[in-house]
Amino acid sequence: MVVRTLPKYFPYDLAIRSLNDAMTAITLIEDDVRIRQALAAALTERGHVLRTAATAMEGLQLVVANPPDLVILDLGLPDLDGRELLRMIRAVSDVPVIVATARDSENDIVRLLDTGADDYLVKPFGTDQLEARIRAVLRRRQATGASGIITIGELRIDSRSHEATLDGRRLELSRKEFDLLAHLASKPGVVVTKAELLAEVWRQPWGGADKTVDVHLSWLRKKLGETADAPRFLRTIRGVGVKLVTPGAAPGSASSAGESPIRTATFEPPVVNGPADPEAALAG
Repeated sequence: MVVRTLPKYFPYDLAIRSLNDAMTAITLIEDDVRIRQALAAALTERGHVLRTAATAMEGLQLVVANPPDLVILDLGLPDLDGRELLRMIRAVSDVPVIVATARDSENDIVRLLDTGADDYLVKPFGTDQLEARIRAVLRRRQATGASGIITIGELRIDSRSHEATLDGRRLELSRKEFDLLAHLASKPGVVVTKAELLAEVWRQPWGGADKTVDVHLSWLRKKLGETADAPRFLRTIRGVGVKLVTPGAAPGSASSAGESPIRTATFEPPVVNGPADPEAALAG
């Protein structure tokens, strides 16, 4: 079977860098030629512009020289473990990264997310699921705005540098604490459910431990200089969720914090494609 792919050095200026358009510039780093060609063909068919690399160093060079909209990263690379490459990418770029891996233990997945992955897929997977993850990751990135900076009162969150400051002082946040804060800040005044936080921050759309959210909210409150009984930014709506507001805003005020009606998230299980070509190659 002949698999159609774009030339390796397809010019990026042909890519339309907007979520309103179908084309997204993607760098695919995968050493298995069969999987690489199958993924490139499937994603190209869906309107994306692909650059591909077979090694970690080649992939890093592509990311630095021609910054893409998104990276798909395999962990089993011949010259360097994919997690080490992820650290190197994070040192120079905040580009969204989706990890494709055969490692499915909870510890491995947690380490990947803490290292800097925006999402992950466990092999084998179908391109419908991959496409859905691409849309979700880019949608979350778009929510932070073009500058990547959100300001709420004296709280400033910069998604590009992955830093948050309060009253001009840098907050020492773990990756998950930052992701939690950034997600809430992207929806100021909106009540966000724990189910949505588990799906968007912990990548557990089919449920998880509410205690995980509660613990991280407690840690985040401490670093924001508040408690559940004396909130400043984080306000819990019992039985519903939590929202991030401007300090001093009246609890019932819609204007002071850009208040919106309660918004909940609905999740439907992704449909994984069958073994029809070219996706049969992705099971490898």
